[in-house]
Amino acid sequence: MNWAEVERRDGREWEREDGYAVVRMRQTARGDWAVTYDRLEQADEGSAYERVTVGSEDAALSRVERFRERATAES
Repeated sequence: MNWAEVERRDGREWEREDGYAVVRMRQTARGDWAVTYDRLEQADEGSAYERVTVGSEDAALSRVERFRERATAES
């Protein structure tokens, strides 16, 4: 399933084409990077939520890719 990046003022966000899953990345007040994966209960595979904090933007982008790959494989 495809993902599209959505404009956000306070970070970056990718939405799955069915609209039932989103991955968000933003820099925290402490300077770390938070990445969240949020899948709605309406998704065929059910709801899910996961959040991680990493120390660099590169690590955050790697985590974004892992969340997206896993979500695509589960759909």
